[in-house]
Amino acid sequence: MSEFKHAMIDIETLGNQSRSAISQISVVEFDLETGDTGREFDINVDIKDCVHQGLEMNVDTVMWWMKQSKEARAKFEETERYSLDRSLELLSNYISNSGIQNVWGNSARFDLGILSDAYNTVGREIPWDFRNELDVRTLVFFKPEVKDNCTFIGTPHDAIDDCKHQIRYCSLIWKLMNNG
Repeated sequence: MSEFKHAMIDIETLGNQSRSAISQISVVEFDLETGDTGREFDINVDIKDCVHQGLEMNVDTVMWWMKQSKEARAKFEETERYSLDRSLELLSNYISNSGIQNVWGNSARFDLGILSDAYNTVGREIPWDFRNELDVRTLVFFKPEVKDNCTFIGTPHDAIDDCKHQIRYCSLIWKLMNNG
């Protein structure tokens, strides 16, 4: 069991709506008050399997990916990929075997919503209580300048690096809101 009660979840997709094909799922456990991080989960999902399962690709999003940095696109070239069902099984095991109480997504409708759709597609239960879903964008609403001034470390649009970036600015916002 982890000492951390929060987990930042980020996914990369080939669409921007419900039922989008997922290419990467990442999770980083963290302490909201300190910004300290713990265990990480990072997996590449087989895009062909997502489409075979009925998830969808959006041409505009695929074109957008083609314009991203070669570092961000490199994830698509990694050969170790798991089926959608296996990816979600591994994610469920990871979350179930931790002390995570709250899951964060950059918009409940995007990361957590698309994952929920994927779980429904393969007939699995989501491994967290929907009442414990927290939204990064709502927190940012209160102090948008913090996110605007937070330097990105790593590769934008690599889900694991996105998780860590979101944790940094969410923790800073939390501290400012609670310490005046």
